[in-house]
Amino acid sequence: MVERLDEMPKPIEDGFPYDVETDSLADSLGLRLPNRSLIMLQGEVGSGKSLVSQRFVHGLLHNDVKVLVITTELTTRGYIEQMESIGYGVTNALTTGNLMIFSRFGTVAEPIPNVGLEEVLSSEAIEEADIVVIDSASSLMPDGMNDQARFDMIQRLRKIASTGRSLMLNVDRDEMDAKLLHSLRASAEVVLDLSTNLIGGDLKRTLLVTRYLRAAGPVQSSIGWRVEPGMGFIVDITAVS
Repeated sequence: MVERLDEMPKPIEDGFPYDVETDSLADSLGLRLPNRSLIMLQGEVGSGKSLVSQRFVHGLLHNDVKVLVITTELTTRGYIEQMESIGYGVTNALTTGNLMIFSRFGTVAEPIPNVGLEEVLSSEAIEEADIVVIDSASSLMPDGMNDQARFDMIQRLRKIASTGRSLMLNVDRDEMDAKLLHSLRASAEVVLDLSTNLIGGDLKRTLLVTRYLRAAGPVQSSIGWRVEPGMGFIVDITAVS
């Protein structure tokens, strides 16, 4: 039996597009997020990890990628309102099922007890998503891990990624085991370090690209950026190198 070309399955492209017309982030940062990958956004409190990950979420949804967001810092409603405040509406994505949001605090502000990374990774919702964003993953990491426990954790994350989806982990080094952080950075396909500097009275935000494997386009070593209410993410073209 001869299959028609238009009936043959299309090859899976190696990566998830996140480009939007309103900014040039994707053009400066690999065009696509690699699939089957661990993606780390690392920075201290106030460095902009959540804002950068929200820009990724917005771009992924714009390109019909299914996203699961797990937030430990905002309620479900709070996350939606935060996205809306910077011009990234998510109502349609929630309606179609392309976006799911889970919060440690529930919909309003009812803390869900005993939630750790193991419980998060066991969620059936992960199987429905192309990319899982955990903000912040470091606050869910267990304390006092030995070498075997660290190895098992990395292996668990890699097993999930091997199924074709990617995990985006927002981490703060002050919140987690230093050896586990080192192991995660060594294992991740994408490592982005976020920093802030006060220059001339203005707060300058910089995204440093420490590693970016399997990029589908150019990758700049550092990207200056800011977020404007109602306008979203803006790349500072004077601070891209």
